[in-house]
Amino acid sequence: MSRPGSSPDEKGVSQNGDPGGHRPVFTNTLNAAVSPETRLLSAFARDTQARKVDLAGREYYSEEGRPFELRLVGKIKQQLSTDPTLHPEYPSSLGLREFTRKATEVALGKHSRAIVENRVLGVQTPGFTAAVRLGAELLRCWYDPSACWCGPVYLSSPCDDSLTGIFQAAGIQEIREYYYWDDKQRGICLERLLEDLESAPEHSVVVLSASAHYPTGADLSQSQWAVITRLITRRRLFPFLLLPTQALCCGDMERDAWPVQHCASLGMELLCAQSFSHCFGLYGEAVGHLLCVLKQNSVLLPVRSQADKIVRSLWARPSVGGAHVVTTVLSNSAHLVEWQGEVKHIVERCMLIRAILREKMRLLGTPGRWDHLTQQGGLFCCTGLNGEQVEFLSNRRRVYLLPGGCLNVSAINCRNLDYIAESIHLALTSSL
Repeated sequence: MSRPGSSPDEKGVSQNGDPGGHRPVFTNTLNAAVSPETRLLSAFARDTQARKVDLAGREYYSEEGRPFELRLVGKIKQQLSTDPTLHPEYPSSLGLREFTRKATEVALGKHSRAIVENRVLGVQTPGFTAAVRLGAELLRCWYDPSACWCGPVYLSSPCDDSLTGIFQAAGIQEIREYYYWDDKQRGICLERLLEDLESAPEHSVVVLSASAHYPTGADLSQSQWAVITRLITRRRLFPFLLLPTQALCCGDMERDAWPVQHCASLGMELLCAQSFSHCFGLYGEAVGHLLCVLKQNSVLLPVRSQADKIVRSLWARPSVGGAHVVTTVLSNSAHLVEWQGEVKHIVERCMLIRAILREKMRLLGTPGRWDHLTQQGGLFCCTGLNGEQVEFLSNRRRVYLLPGGCLNVSAINCRNLDYIAESIHLALTSSL
């Protein structure tokens, strides 16, 4: 018996388990391009050597080499699990109101003029990536709804590999780079950075790291920020700030958020993507936030409505577990002091590792200067090693760095420090 719409001579031949003989829908699906980070993680997983070292992870690792949970966060989780006032109900699409209020305050400061004038919108997101994505989606309808603005967006070179894909997924296809890290200087090249932004078309979006730049760990000074913000204002560019590890750069939330507060104090419109996963050790909770600082209060409701519409089509509502933990800590002065103490210990340990590694390089007589290791901040640093040297480390020494020569400082501990230092020395002195 023929199916409706089939030709009389069509046969119901089984093909790949389909009795109707239809071609499988996903037959011609191509493999997606693999990111350098994913490729590296796969290589590390396949490596059977006992002494292999992964320096490319994103988490903060303890001295024992395990992702670290803050003691206070563990206690708060236990308390919240038995709190009778918390009900299992859906949050607003824009997130927990108290969480967005606290997230806004730690980025802008409690007494920010933008907060007082009620021209700030905060949206809770399921992680940092979602905050960037929401910001990108908002830009498309915010800049020019009739023309569907699609760029350009300027990203630092280097930057997080995922950023390009996030903006493109939002329909912004024109992605450009601005110069940031200079391998020869082993630091930020402000002159070339300014040249690139000077040539950017009006209304371009410039993505800037507020602190703990990933993956280099090299941050702009306050005087450099002053120069850049003047250029952004004069050239009518739009700043999109990234604040993924607030407090883990300097050990102080206020200092790490200074660039955000500086831009807001100048009356600039801006977006800022925040994450609380790193600084609270909530890696599996995905606690993010998008901050929108507007020019005037009159556009707050339209922007809020656009954000609500976008969120409902992307993730509908964020999860609340991690947000409750963050809110509880930031709302209680005693908890806040305890949390700040734990974060300060993390930052001091990372600074100590940087100093010891630099001294190891000096004692080994490793070529080049290594002062940049202690001039950077946060969990990551850029060693200055080139592609061949990074390949030498992974192939010959089983030490895995990011392709650009950057590494996670916290993954270095007393058991592998000497081996890592010797390996870097060999990478620079051996004939490859």
